Amino acid sequence: MPEQIITEVDGRRLKLGNLDKILYPGTETTKGEVLHYYTQVAEPLLAVLADRPATRIRWPHGVADLSFFEKNLPPGAPAWLPRVSLPSSGSRGTGDQVTYPVIGGLPELIYLVNLASLEFHVPQWRLRGDVPTNPDRMVIDLDPGAPAGLTECARLALIVRDRLADIGLDRCVPVTSGSKGMQVYAALPDAGTDEGQSSEAVRDAARELAQQLTREHPDLVVWKMTKSKRPGKVLLDWSQNTAAKTTIAPYSLRGKERPTAAAPRTWDEIERGAQETDSLRQLTFDEVMERLQADGDLFAAGLGTRC
Repeated sequence: MPEQIITEVDGRRLKLGNLDKILYPGTETTKGEVLHYYTQVAEPLLAVLADRPATRIRWPHGVADLSFFEKNLPPGAPAWLPRVSLPSSGSRGTGDQVTYPVIGGLPELIYLVNLASLEFHVPQWRLRGDVPTNPDRMVIDLDPGAPAGLTECARLALIVRDRLADIGLDRCVPVTSGSKGMQVYAALPDAGTDEGQSSEAVRDAARELAQQLTREHPDLVVWKMTKSKRPGKVLLDWSQNTAAKTTIAPYSLRGKERPTAAAPRTWDEIERGAQETDSLRQLTFDEVMERLQADGDLFAAGLGTRC
């Protein structure tokens, strides 16, 4: 395979290099295969990324080597790549800003993946122009502490689903994270409008839920991040709803030993996973592509359909 090719993507000329470079040594998955995956899942992924500032994690030499978070637009980014400048969450009022890429189309996505951006993380709110709006979804992040795993996450996800339905959030979808745990996303009423809830209000509601479930299911749930409290339990991470926080985007790859991806799942799968130990596992990018072709966009469908 040539070291570098010039291709046109939706009218944009892109220079792609090192396509045969191995990014996942454990499976000998190449950069070319990673680019192929992102083109195959582009439609649902771009719907997730649209109008959200994107933070990336890059592995220039593959997942067996060093990685780094990147919030700012990379040096040398083309002028046509959309961007937004926002106050840095760590600036403490100093006026510092971060200029994020805003991924609205396939050329932007492919440009960033070509830089070995394997993971894409986004907040729970969208932009209106250059201004953040109120969040359009709540995310409940379920992070198991060994020896707990996806079985325990699935049991808690079902409890979370039912509790969210009790407060009127009955359009929700589970996503296995591609790492250790999973997330439950719930569509919010008046999503992204001035009438919708603020990020602070959504965060507080998620924290209250986490505290309540910790009291009701102390052998399964913990709401504090203290590591000593987490072995054998599932951390219900409410803090991902904070405006400054980001969560792995559904359909994004993960920088793990195998090319796993954040994968939307059906509630039938979660119910089975809660009953049958080890029946639920993280999915590889090949499996995610196959499921997308067979079942369509489960993420969009889940947020648009009552649980």
